[in-house]
Amino acid sequence: MSRTRGTRADYRFFLTIPTRWMDNDVYGHVNNVTYYSWFDTVVARFLTDTGFLHIPTAPVIGLVVETQCRYFAPIAFPDEVTAGLRCGRAGNTSVRYEIGIFRNGEDSASAEGHFVHVYVDRATQKTPTPLPPLLRGALAGITLPAPG
Repeated sequence: MSRTRGTRADYRFFLTIPTRWMDNDVYGHVNNVTYYSWFDTVVARFLTDTGFLHIPTAPVIGLVVETQCRYFAPIAFPDEVTAGLRCGRAGNTSVRYEIGIFRNGEDSASAEGHFVHVYVDRATQKTPTPLPPLLRGALAGITLPAPG
């Protein structure tokens, strides 16, 4: 992920999320922990919307092994955010999801981060599992073309 602030054009899947009164902290802006909730929400929504993840029965699940967030501009209730999602990298058993958080109708991200899932067998939650074809196909739709 670059050090420059991304724009909506840098993402392929979008989910609108309203802020809540309880999201604000004592400093009058959304607390940092809420951003991670938005990351988790947009990834889960993408996985369920594409038909890959049926939460109660999916035989393959993603476990978070790494996450990061960089903040550029504050967000506060009653703002509405849009979470943008793209696939940064799809390996054999893992995916790096990259997320941009956009305040109201702004084009520049207020925050950007990533979330790495390692896909495992649901029963053991330990055995890394190759990405199923349905997931690979869905990821192709949110992967940016290679520069050049």
